Amino acid sequence: MGRNLPNVSTQKLEDTALNLSSSSREPTDNDSLGFVVLGTVLSIYTIIIIVGVLGNVTLIKVFATVKSMQTVPNIFIASLAVGDLLLLLTCVPVDASRYLAEAWLFGRAGCKIISFIQLTTVGVSVFTLTVLSADRYRAIVRPMDRQGADAVLKTCCKGGLVWVVSMLLAIPEAVFSDLYSFSVPGSNTTFETCAPYPVTDKVLVEVHSLSCFLIFYLLPLSISSVFYALIARKLIQSACDMPGEEHYNLCKQVEARKRLAKMVLVLVFLFAICWLPNHVLYLYRSFTYHSLVDSSLGHLLATFVSRALAFSSSVVNPFALYCLSKSFRKHFNHHLCWMCQQQKKIHRNTFVTSNTGITMLKIEQMSELLSCETPSMY
Repeated sequence: MGRNLPNVSTQKLEDTALNLSSSSREPTDNDSLGFVVLGTVLSIYTIIIIVGVLGNVTLIKVFATVKSMQTVPNIFIASLAVGDLLLLLTCVPVDASRYLAEAWLFGRAGCKIISFIQLTTVGVSVFTLTVLSADRYRAIVRPMDRQGADAVLKTCCKGGLVWVVSMLLAIPEAVFSDLYSFSVPGSNTTFETCAPYPVTDKVLVEVHSLSCFLIFYLLPLSISSVFYALIARKLIQSACDMPGEEHYNLCKQVEARKRLAKMVLVLVFLFAICWLPNHVLYLYRSFTYHSLVDSSLGHLLATFVSRALAFSSSVVNPFALYCLSKSFRKHFNHHLCWMCQQQKKIHRNTFVTSNTGITMLKIEQMSELLSCETPSMY
């Protein structure tokens, strides 16, 4: 995909090339450096998974349990968190495994399933943000509109439709993804890894990269930009600029919706920043080499940074909301404190149980000792 997760399942190719070329020599200082780099890479992936799962699980729990947080935009954001959570639990560990093993570990079926999940989750993210931008535009342009009793149901249907469209668009990725052969420059070695296209088909590679870039990045973000340009124009003519006390309630409503629009804009901006390097690198790969692998250190570093940044887009949303929304921050802190208190209770109960067991053991031992030393009364 243009996002370079499934499409370049070849991220480990550079490492593989280096491993293959160094397999027949004695260990050197470069090997120690390699272990340091590998440890750094895996540590960063581990941090991404732990922090991302904690943030998104807490976000989903807040929206699911707090009635006042179950609003139309928050339903979309919760859907976004579910997609991010799926990406973090499936695709990030698989990507990390490529730095540990030279071969693809998950078979042909795993290649297709992982590629499908990755593209689906990216589609859910970018299309949900586009729908959110449209929703904020409607709320700003028509501030007097009141939500009907079925607003939540309609929003859930829209969110479900986003998932369906994303999965439909990801089906070709699953169909064409397979284990394809790549060649290591400077040697006669070839190896197989998961990729979304036959690497020898130059036209297909270029079409795939361009279509992914357009469908999953440029077009939806362009639509969001148009909505926010219209929102900006509307805010310049805001009702709050109009005199008269009768507009006081309208002013408060517009200000609240303006804050929410800014929050959605930040989420769109973060997605665009996080995914841009990944798309650019994939386009570069698609138009410069195909069955050969660029094993240079610079390309390896660019690959890792772009992918880590792309995965980070699934981490930052809960913390962006934490900074921008007072109500979310309050409930987020409450749920985190509750989880910490539960952990303390479990630890305390374990400690008490352990001490009780030790005390009972001592009593039994003393009883046995006394029974041996004290003469019977009978």
